[in-house]
Amino acid sequence: MDIKETVQKVLQELVLPDLGRMREGNIEILAKLDLTNNWLDDVNTHLANQSRRIDLVRSELSQRIVEVRTELSERIVEVRTELINRLDANNARIDRFFETSRATEYELRKIDDRVASLEHDVEDIRQRMAA
Repeated sequence: MDIKETVQKVLQELVLPDLGRMREGNIEILAKLDLTNNWLDDVNTHLANQSRRIDLVRSELSQRIVEVRTELSERIVEVRTELINRLDANNARIDRFFETSRATEYELRKIDDRVASLEHDVEDIRQRMAA
């Protein structure tokens, strides 16, 4: 046997078993990589579905918020109109009260003037009767 054959035989005995184990390890790694890639694909699909659901919920919530704002705005307008009407009615009542009280004051002054006139007439009559 020559040196070349000896070296070849030694390499085959030492390196070939390691290469075989390396190939088996690579096959296992590739299989696990395929499983991992499949799992990542499933996770990505799940995340995409969740994202679509989130977008849908966000859209629905935004629409509902707009509806609520519109409803509140309309209600505020109704309440404001009702309050303005009530204030106007109260102001009208207050105005009527002051008009009535002014008339009453005028009438009271007329009555006071008439009473004073009558008292004066009574005093004149007393003085005539006393004379």
